[in-house]
Amino acid sequence: MSEPSIFFFEVNERQGVFHRRAFLLGGLAGAGLLTLTGRLAQLQLVEAQRYQKLSAGNQFNYRLVPPPRGLILDRNGVALASNRPNFRLMVIKEKGMDVEATLDDLGTLVPIDGTRRARLLREINNAPRKAPVVVMEDMTWEEFSRINIRAPELPNISADMGEVRVYPFGGAFAHVIGYVAKVSDRDVEAAKKDPTQDQELLHNPGFRIGRQGVEKAFDLDLRGRAGAIKAEVDAQGRVVSLDPAGDIPATPGKEVRLTLDADIQNRALEVMGEESGAIVVMDIRNGDLLAMVSAPSFDANRFVKGLSGAEYRALSEYERKPLLDKAMTGTYPPGSTFKPTVGLAALAAGIDPNIRINCPGSWYYGGRTWRCWQKGGHGAQNMHDAIKNSCDIYFYQTALKIGPDAIATAARGMGFGEIFDIGIPGQKKGIVPDREWKKRAFKRNPANQIWFPGETPSYGIGQGALSVNALQLAVMTARLANGRKALNPRLIKSVGGVEQPSGADVPDLPFSKEHLDYVRGGMAAVANDVRGTAYRQSQLGLGDVQMAGKTGTAQVRSYDKAKSRNSASVQWKLKDHNLFVAFAPYDDPRYAVAVLVEHGGLGGATAGAPRAREVMRVALLKDPEIRARIERPMPLPEAPVETADGVVEGAAPDEPEEGAPPPPEATTPTTGQPPQGGHI
Repeated sequence: MSEPSIFFFEVNERQGVFHRRAFLLGGLAGAGLLTLTGRLAQLQLVEAQRYQKLSAGNQFNYRLVPPPRGLILDRNGVALASNRPNFRLMVIKEKGMDVEATLDDLGTLVPIDGTRRARLLREINNAPRKAPVVVMEDMTWEEFSRINIRAPELPNISADMGEVRVYPFGGAFAHVIGYVAKVSDRDVEAAKKDPTQDQELLHNPGFRIGRQGVEKAFDLDLRGRAGAIKAEVDAQGRVVSLDPAGDIPATPGKEVRLTLDADIQNRALEVMGEESGAIVVMDIRNGDLLAMVSAPSFDANRFVKGLSGAEYRALSEYERKPLLDKAMTGTYPPGSTFKPTVGLAALAAGIDPNIRINCPGSWYYGGRTWRCWQKGGHGAQNMHDAIKNSCDIYFYQTALKIGPDAIATAARGMGFGEIFDIGIPGQKKGIVPDREWKKRAFKRNPANQIWFPGETPSYGIGQGALSVNALQLAVMTARLANGRKALNPRLIKSVGGVEQPSGADVPDLPFSKEHLDYVRGGMAAVANDVRGTAYRQSQLGLGDVQMAGKTGTAQVRSYDKAKSRNSASVQWKLKDHNLFVAFAPYDDPRYAVAVLVEHGGLGGATAGAPRAREVMRVALLKDPEIRARIERPMPLPEAPVETADGVVEGAAPDEPEEGAPPPPEATTPTTGQPPQGGHI
């Protein structure tokens, strides 16, 4: 009998499979527990702060707060553009809200007329969800309180206090400073291409963007950085309470300080009255612009809220163009204020200033008669007399001797035909014609590309194709008075406390000192010689401080066949432009002024000179050194001493005989287009 066989193979195999499965499942369970433990550790230790913020975000919300716009100040710190409180009412659009019913409720608390209601319906329906739409601004305290008392009953209504731009001087600085207005769709589209723009800020209902002048040119600097208000909200996103401790303060915009002086600027606008034109005042030492007025002006505060169509049409269609900046954008023939520049060109070309040219009142050349503004003529004139008397015949013939290119070179040296970097846009450089200019201007008409000799006489008296702006006239006068530097004007004094470059950091003038002194002497005679064209209108009445100047009249129509050159009876738009440039004190120049009275008629001494005198007086009286000079007692006259030959030395000059004709006043300009003279 054989022994039994014992087999362990099946038992061992089943036990091995069990052990392997047990180890595998245990490993998976352990890995799962380890992963879970790690994730819990990450959530509770590493990312606890993040999830705490997300949780708080469901409870708290941040409402954007526009930053206070930066102040714009004058050179002495006077606010030209600031901010004031603004109580406003807004509707927060919610999904499914009844806009009609909401406006009905509001209509019982604040006035909403039919036109405004229609506009609000359109804006609210087009607004994205949760976007605030401004219903009313500049609410009274009573209206603001009434809304807040009823706030629990008006879930989609918000009344708060923001800030709105205000211009304390209304229209005095409107063209220079510009204004702010609501952000348009075009602004939003343009901002999308600029990564530096705060997109959310642009959609805020209280935000305004710069439109013209300094407000536009320095908009990003003036904006500042937005802040936020922390508010507790419910599940619907409605504000339950505020948490001031969590607010993020807004950063105000940078302060922009201008070189303008509020007193001089306001006086300049005041003396313009109802006239149309411009006044520019410039510091001769450093190029600072102390005044840059365009008249008539407009109230920039009206543009902040937004003009109605009728209001805008009234401004844009008014013939005196209040929206046009006549100091920089408007260009005009300079008339006889251009004669000092022609004098410099003649001296540089080697013309002897002592050679006299006879002025009989008219001059025949090129098949026509060219007339002087003085009917009977001025007689024999050298350059000094011609500047003093504004003799057209002298400058007709002198311009022919030197030619247009020499005149254009001198004009550019004095700042004409140039756009200056003063920090704001809007300048037009005008036209300084010469032979090359004619070739460029008449490319399609070769026959007119030639400079004809008959064009030169009118160029010599500041007419023809020549056109300039009031800023350029002030620069010309300042450079002439400075006598050394080719000054550039400066409007922006500092931005955010950082001083801007001076207008005196420039090369020297391309004219000799002797030539500049000679021309200045002629301008001094204009204002201080009893026979000068602006003697009576240029006396400052400030002790021994004297002003030097030059009158000018620019024609807008031809007098070729007119019976009378007097424009008093013609309609406003056909009257001559009236100009005057001056600097003072003559013996120690400090300030230059250019006055342009659009369609002012008569002569430059009648409308321009008196306004220049009044503005110059303010500038001089504000200067401590000049004021001390004015207030210093005048020296007593020496006692007359009789010499051996009977002559009394030190005696006062004889008074004019009674009944003697007074010094001639400026008369009506007489040049035509083509010019025939008349530039006083």
